[in-house]
Amino acid sequence: MKVVLRADHSTMGKRGDIVEVADGFARNYLLPGGLAIPATGGIEHQASSMRRARDVKDAKDREGAEAIARRLVPVVITVPARAGAEGKLFGSVTTHDIVEAIQEQTGIELDRRRVISDETIKSLGTHEVGVRLHAEVEFRVTVEVVRAG
Repeated sequence: MKVVLRADHSTMGKRGDIVEVADGFARNYLLPGGLAIPATGGIEHQASSMRRARDVKDAKDREGAEAIARRLVPVVITVPARAGAEGKLFGSVTTHDIVEAIQEQTGIELDRRRVISDETIKSLGTHEVGVRLHAEVEFRVTVEVVRAG
């Protein structure tokens, strides 16, 4: 059965795409959930307008993400943490801690799920953390972990 997706789906495609799916999957999951509509004769025009709207929104999101990246990349984010004598932290610096520090120091609100930490930060010093705000916009933020006074 051919359907037009009304929402992005991780495995099938994006909003406005016309996809071929099993009849039962469409009847039991996609159509009742409002995730798709049947692809009839006049739906092509509606699908193309959905794709255009998706492309415009995607371009705006990408521009916003690039603007945030330009503001965050040159800045060093300072995160205070309790540490022992040898510089080893009591615990670790979490993505939540990093997002809070970014909010306090730059005024930029990020979702903690957008911060990608390659390794657990468990020591004082400078660390690099990845941030993915958009599928095409990924950048590194410098985080300086200092001893909390």
